[in-house]
Order: sequence, then C-alpha cells, then structure tokens
Amino acid sequence: MEGMWNKLTWLSVVLSAAFLLLVRWRKGRNGSTRRKPPGPPGWPVIGNMLDLGAMPHQSLCSLRIKYGPVVWLRLGSVNTMVIQSAKAAAELFKNHDLPFSDRKVPVSFTALDYNQGALSLNNYGPYWRTLRRLYSTQLMVNKRINDTAALRQKCVDNMIKWIEEDARGSLARGGSGEVKISHFLFLMSFSLLGNLMLSRDLLDSQSEEGHEFFGATNKVMEWGGKPNVADFLPFLKWLDPLGIKRNMVRDMGRAMKVIEGFVKERMQERQLGRDKAEQDFLDALLDYRGEGKEEPDKISEKNAILAILEMFLAGSDTTSSTMEWTMAELLRNPKSMRKLKEELDHVIGPNRKVEESDINELPYLQAIVKEAFRLHPAAPLLLPRNTVQDTDYMGYFIPKDTQVFVNVWAIGRDQDSWDDPLSFKPERFLGSNIEYKGQHYELIPFGSGRRICVGYSLAHRVVQLGLATLLHSFDWELACNVPPENMDMTERMGITVRKLVPLTAIPKRRTV
Repeated sequence: MEGMWNKLTWLSVVLSAAFLLLVRWRKGRNGSTRRKPPGPPGWPVIGNMLDLGAMPHQSLCSLRIKYGPVVWLRLGSVNTMVIQSAKAAAELFKNHDLPFSDRKVPVSFTALDYNQGALSLNNYGPYWRTLRRLYSTQLMVNKRINDTAALRQKCVDNMIKWIEEDARGSLARGGSGEVKISHFLFLMSFSLLGNLMLSRDLLDSQSEEGHEFFGATNKVMEWGGKPNVADFLPFLKWLDPLGIKRNMVRDMGRAMKVIEGFVKERMQERQLGRDKAEQDFLDALLDYRGEGKEEPDKISEKNAILAILEMFLAGSDTTSSTMEWTMAELLRNPKSMRKLKEELDHVIGPNRKVEESDINELPYLQAIVKEAFRLHPAAPLLLPRNTVQDTDYMGYFIPKDTQVFVNVWAIGRDQDSWDDPLSFKPERFLGSNIEYKGQHYELIPFGSGRRICVGYSLAHRVVQLGLATLLHSFDWELACNVPPENMDMTERMGITVRKLVPLTAIPKRRTV
C-alpha cells in the first residue's frame, strides 16, 4: 500500500509540474511579439529536447540547413540559442561578450558546490575575476609555462616508456604488440597535472592516494558527461531521477578528500619552511591575498581544493582526447603522417629526442594540430553561457536567462569558412595566419572573449610536444591489416567528445 501511495505521489507531482510548464509554454507562445531566432517547433513541456539526439553538436549542425546560423530552441523550460557560424560567433564575442558572460551550470556540477569554487562554471563577478587573474598570473603566464618545460618533457618521456613496456608485454603474451594509445595519452596528461598542481607523481606505484584520486576523477568525468533530464526540467532537480547528482556527490567527495589530505600536508610543510623555489599552483592558491574591496581576503581551503580538482577535470580529458583524434587522423591519412615524419627527421635528426624549443621549427606539425582542433574540438558546444540581461543580438530579441551554445564543431565544418571542410587537410594552414587564440572566429576550439579557456597556452604546448614525440619515437601501424580508410571514427559524448572505439595501434621503434 505504501509503495502504491509513493507512486501516486510521484505521479501527481509530475502531472502538476507538467501542467504548470504547459501553461507557461502557452503563455510564452501567446505573449511577447518580439522576434526571436528561427528554430524547429517544440512539443509541450519537453520542447525541443528530442531534437538534441545522442550527439547534440551533430544534430544542431543539421538544423542550420533549414534555420540558418542562429537557431532558437526550448529545451524543457530552458530557452536556448545556438550559434553555428563564424560571423555569428564574432558578433557574440565582439559585441555581446559581457551580457552573455554568465554560465548555465549542469545540475551534476552543483554537487558539493563545485560550481561555486571552479573558474569555468562560476558566474561572472568578483570571485570569477579573482580566480581568472590568479590562474593567468600563477599558472598560465608564459614565464611559468617556460619554467615548467622540464616537467612536460619528463611526463612525455614516461609516456614513451609506458608504451614500449606495454607493447613488449603484448608480444610476450603472443599478441601483436598493439597498445591502447588513448590510455597512455590520458595517463601522461594526468601525470603532468599532478606535477604542475601538487608537485606529485600521482601515478607512482607506491601512491595509494594518487590511485584513489585517479579512480575518483574518472568517475566524476563519467557522471559529468551523462545527459540529465533535470538540466531542462527544473522541477526534477530535487528528485534527481537518474541518480546522477547523488553519484557525483559520492565520487567528487572521494576526490576532494584526497586533495584535502594533500592541502593539509602542504600547510604543515610550509610551517616547517617549504623551499620557495619549489612553488606550484597549490602554493599560489594558499599564498593568495586579496588586494581590493571586492576580492576575498584569501582562497578558502574548500575553494582551493575545488580549484585543484577543476584543473584535473578540465585538463586531462581535453588534452588527451585532442591527441587521440589527431593520431587517428594521421593513421587514416598516411601521406600526412609521412610528411610530418620527414619534417621531424629534418629538424630533429635521428640522435636526439624532440624538445619544446624545436616546435617553432615544425610548421607542418603546427598545421596538423590546427586541423585537428578544427575537425575535433574537445568541447564541441563549448561550455554553455547564460545571458544576464535582455539583449538585441543580430536583430533578434534574446531574453535574460537564455542558455547559449556556440557550436564550434559546426563552425569548423562550415563551407562558408572552409574549402572542402570535411577533409583532413593540414596544408590549408601552411602560410595562413589563422590561430586558435580566440581572434579568428572560424577556429575557436578554446572559445573566445573573457570566457576563453585559461589553459589553452599550456594545452598548445603539451599537444604539440606529445604528438611530435610519438611520431619521432615510433612508426605506427594499425593491427589486423585494417585499411586506414575503414577506421571507425564514430564519436562518443561525455565531458569531451572522444572516439567511441578507443584508438589502438602497433608502435615500432624508429630507425631513421
């Protein structure tokens, strides 16, 4: 009887909420006469949620044919605008960056107030500006990045060693020597962040905390990438029908507990006189002192923990997925791979390894990375923005509290901006001044404006050094005589877009 009563209560709540949303929907249709962008008709209550499909960036791109580069959707009760051309993106970032500067935060990332401590999901305001300045001056400034070149070299060298060991193990077991490239790319990125953030090798076989943290962050990324109906129907937030937030609280709590231990240990070290020459990002967070009335006096311990966690979530998956897609495209395009190897042989030679100082002498490598960013941006819709006020945009009325997607995946495939946009052609960037620093709106994998990804300059170096080293160290072959043109390039949605079938190949030490 009690179970039946619970079901009836649940049903009454859903029907009541659906009725209220239906009334609001009808009122919205019959109310404002101000012109909004064109878009497909929606269903009562759920609106255009079904139009998103399993791969929202692809589904939204297909809507451009009928509705143009600016599309209006209603996802449940959430007004949503989608921008899908370089011209429309330029209008947003040049002329409407401030009114479109807030974030629409997924319910899963409100767990343990993560969004309140993370730069990427914090609403635009004093604390966001504090974090942004701290990240820019203490972690991503060129001098700091230059000073940490040795750490990146160490982690890339370790990746090569891990790949060799895994390939030898496969051969010893009677296998082909095939390795899962995606796995080692992720380990390298994760290891690098541990060194930069905490001065720790979190993947050391003796580090139980490191392995606990690695497992917990993987689960956090899994829950964060799952579609959640509660993001579009607010009355479901407190019910958490898919259990995503509950699971996020559990696993994010595990990750935060490990970082908390590192923070407390560091504070004890500092009391005993930690060497200032060894300062890392955690030290910068602990050293922070506010300089103005709007700034906090210091970063709280909880927010320091969240800032460290954010760097792992934002940096490890995006960097490794970009490198995986680039390697996949090179294996599919042997001519491009051969041309890159020739460039590496000419500049580096057979008797030394690639160093960061070589990158400026490798224009074809740089072109390959740009082409990979164009076709495979890690965050194809960027992080959703939210309007802070009613705004007139390109002749349309965009009301306050509208979610804004910038479909950089679609922009990278726009034939108005690119010749033969679906083909992998690094040569298009040779002799071109197009960069991905937010000023060329046809190529904005890191976004643009005040919300541009703060870590793009670090990612730029890691991706180029990692790829160059992989190609200079090994000749790569697909297993089982798979024709390159038959490689499965199907996408899988999560926090980032990854290959559905992880990339595997056989590495063979090069003899130049």
